[in-house]
This record gives sequence, C-alpha cells and structure tokens, in this order.
Amino acid sequence: MILHCTQKLATRIPSTNDLSDPEPEREGQSGPLSSWHGHLLTLDRRQCVLFCHDATRYVLYLPGLRAPQLAELGHWHRDLFLAVLQAQGLPHHHIAQAGLRLGPLQMDRNTDRSVLASMNRVAGDLQFGLLRETANVMELDPIKTSLWLNDRPCTIHKKWIWPDKAMRETVEAL
Repeated sequence: MILHCTQKLATRIPSTNDLSDPEPEREGQSGPLSSWHGHLLTLDRRQCVLFCHDATRYVLYLPGLRAPQLAELGHWHRDLFLAVLQAQGLPHHHIAQAGLRLGPLQMDRNTDRSVLASMNRVAGDLQFGLLRETANVMELDPIKTSLWLNDRPCTIHKKWIWPDKAMRETVEAL
C-alpha cells in the first residue's frame, strides 16, 4: 500500500524524513487497494488523520493520534479499514482478502490535487457538520464517522460516485 502524505502529515511521521518515490513496478503490482492519500487535521487541538482511497474517494477518519501512534500509521490504517468494511456489512472472506491485498506500507509525498480537494470537502463536513453536534472530537467513533463520511456522492474527474458503493464493488472484485 502506498500512502501519499501531505506535507503536514509527513513532517509528523518520524520515519518519513527521507521519503522517496515508490518503485514503479511495485506500485503497479499492488492492486486496486494500493493507493491512498493521508492528511493530518487539527480538530479541537487533537491530531486527526484522514485517509482517502484514490480511486473510490473512500475516507477513513482516525481521531486523537499521538506521536508514537503516528509511527505505526500503517497498522492503524489497516485495522480501521477492515473494521469499517466489517461495519459496512461485507462478508468475512472479502474482508480477509482486502487485508491481504493492502500489503506493507510505503509512503511518499506525491499528492493528487483532485484527491486533496475531496479530502478538503470531507474535512469541512467534519468541522462544520459532525463537530457542531458533539462537544469533543474524541467522542466521534472512527467507524461510525467513516461510514457517515462515505455515505455521500462525490465526483472523480466529473463522474459522480458513492464512495461506500465503489469500495464495496472494489473489495468484492478482489
């Protein structure tokens, strides 16, 4: 799995001081779940991470991370992704296959403006939607919040999709 980190996230991850470009042959072999973007948000003075799948705009929300947890970002991403897929109602064998297909974490700083725009919209939905209804960002359940953020239409290069349905189709096709 390749995580394209924004500058804000890359400076907080200890192992990304010398980020390099992923090898092209490994990137092509990784499969449909391989390319994600990551961004660090500060909500209520807490570090929160948004992950966005490049092809489906499927979003994962991880609140309240501290420096030691940022060092294990691949582990946190995998656990949250599989938990959200389970909460979405996918069969266990599809979830297990998706977990195997993620592969080891590689990070770079190559970002796509289209994906970043989608993440910016999600950050606005979080900040001005869900956070107005709760007193503290830590009260937001990451699984329920991720499900809520994915149950909306969005565009990818002028084509409308639903991220939850697109990810379901992608995982079922593995």
